[in-house]
Amino acid sequence: MSSGRRYVIVGAGAIGGTVGGVLTRAGVATVLVARGPHAETLAANGLTLRTPDGTFQTPVAAVSDAAEVRLTPDDVLVFTTKTQQLDVALQQWVDQPVHGPEGVLGTAGELLPALTALNGVVAEDKSLRYFRRVYGVCVWLPAVHLTAGEVIVRSWPVVGQFHVGRWPVGLSSDSDDDVLQDVNAAWTSAGVRINVVDDIAPWKYNKLISNLGNAVGALASQDGDLGRIVAALQAEAEAVLRDAGIDFVSFEVSTAARVDGPTPRPVPGVDTGAGNSTWQSLSRNTGDVETDYFNGEIVRIAHQHGIAAPLNSTVARLARETVRTHAGPGQYSAAQLADLLGLK
Repeated sequence: MSSGRRYVIVGAGAIGGTVGGVLTRAGVATVLVARGPHAETLAANGLTLRTPDGTFQTPVAAVSDAAEVRLTPDDVLVFTTKTQQLDVALQQWVDQPVHGPEGVLGTAGELLPALTALNGVVAEDKSLRYFRRVYGVCVWLPAVHLTAGEVIVRSWPVVGQFHVGRWPVGLSSDSDDDVLQDVNAAWTSAGVRINVVDDIAPWKYNKLISNLGNAVGALASQDGDLGRIVAALQAEAEAVLRDAGIDFVSFEVSTAARVDGPTPRPVPGVDTGAGNSTWQSLSRNTGDVETDYFNGEIVRIAHQHGIAAPLNSTVARLARETVRTHAGPGQYSAAQLADLLGLK
């Protein structure tokens, strides 16, 4: 599909790599921004998408630095880093010049739309420090990135479903309609189902509650009853959000909305373990995880309102300890983790 815009995907991991790969395959102008060996492999050999329906080698436009991209008013920046990596990415791109036919028109922060396609609920406000037009994205995309130049996409040909809306809701304008209509048309036809919503915040909080189980899947082995631990964390979180007066979409509503979204299936020859983003970070020994922006966000909200969130606080602490000790994923049994949380 031909699109009038070019999408610059900042962070070509599981989410960004998948989005950039399918947009490129659909003929949409796309640039993938990556780091280190991953960037080198993408530039030299393209992107390998391993899917339930086969492996696809896709040549992509890839860079490792913002200065390598000549931005124009037709560009859209899509941030797909982890939350703990976002500040650095925003600072790298905000002051990049945007070029017109007769010279520099201004900076990226002043002129370009910025989409925050990452989990948690703080990316949008972080981005507003730098970008005038911010669009929140609630991400539902089952994919894994462990190897340079490769993404394991667990659903095909519909790879994901995103809810998208202007942040904050009260700033919506006609110019937002142009951006969102282009995203809807280009991305949906490529395999990322887009649902444009008036208020993205309740969807982001719904996903935040869902992501509280990421650390559980990363910390514990997969041979026990982890469901009751995740349910306890989510129940605590819902109570905290209600006490704080924060609205969130229910799981009943989100499950119904995702009926035409991605359907995870086995990828031949691939064992993705727990598969979630926290497990991936521990497996790759990246030196950080986003748990402080998932479980830790619930703790922050609880503290802000004079209450406690002991279960989510403990999980966040255990995740930090695991990063510090380089212990890797799956160091606890389900029973051990439940015991550490005081669950009987």
